[in-house]
Amino acid sequence: MNKFPKFDAFINVLQAMMKKITESAEFLKKKGYHAPDVAIVLGTGLGQMVGEIETDIITPYHEIPHFPVSSVEFHSGQLIYGTLRGKKVIVFKGRFHYYEGYSFEQLTLPIRVMKLLGVRYLLISNAGGAVNLAFHKGSLMLIDDHINLMPGNPLIGPNLDGLGPRFPDMSEPYSPFLNDKIAVIAARLGITLHKGVYVAVAGPLLETRAEYRYIKTIGGDVVGMSTVPEVIVARHMSLPCAAISVITDECDPDHLVPLSIDDILTTAARAEKDLIRIFTALLEEL
Repeated sequence: MNKFPKFDAFINVLQAMMKKITESAEFLKKKGYHAPDVAIVLGTGLGQMVGEIETDIITPYHEIPHFPVSSVEFHSGQLIYGTLRGKKVIVFKGRFHYYEGYSFEQLTLPIRVMKLLGVRYLLISNAGGAVNLAFHKGSLMLIDDHINLMPGNPLIGPNLDGLGPRFPDMSEPYSPFLNDKIAVIAARLGITLHKGVYVAVAGPLLETRAEYRYIKTIGGDVVGMSTVPEVIVARHMSLPCAAISVITDECDPDHLVPLSIDDILTTAARAEKDLIRIFTALLEEL
């Protein structure tokens, strides 16, 4: 009789997690996803960058073992491999969200896979609402830090010791090296780039007036429904990352008006041009 059934169950969970990550990575390697320099996650309404890529391979998420499939209609769900400004890139056209019903483990498995493929840097974009009323819609914010208001995080449970430590340090979740380069590039290009704190919430509903006041009180500048789980996992694996929020609305609790997803998508598409200029210039310098 086994005297340590709980320990065996613990080991089985670890092995199952690593098996999924490894199988996804091996599938992509066989498809030709070799030696990528940078992985880029495109947020809500942010897909125009794909047009800048010399594309080699496009794989729908549903064909990749163990990958989640984006259920949001404006997230197309493709993993694109190619060349951008002389660098080999993997681009996530369409991302996954907690509000779609996925676990944090499922949400972040693709980022784990990027590390196994050899990605050196992770760039993330998202659409967010500004609770800092000095930030106006259509502008960009470089994320300097974050606050996680989601009900959990992807490191809860057995630790994958082969990928990172049990207790990762989060004093600098966003790479100072990448952030400094991005700030210099934005200034050189004449692009207004705010810097601030991103607050991640579960979604999919937009916030109440009281919630916006709370987010501002605790130190948030922009609020959104993504990014933080991916950043936590990247930090756990020592994968340098940077993230930029495209500000799609202004969240003034004293003058709040109903907002539609169409408004958000329109603003995101308009502001994405500056995001593309920053990211492509960054790639040339990495």
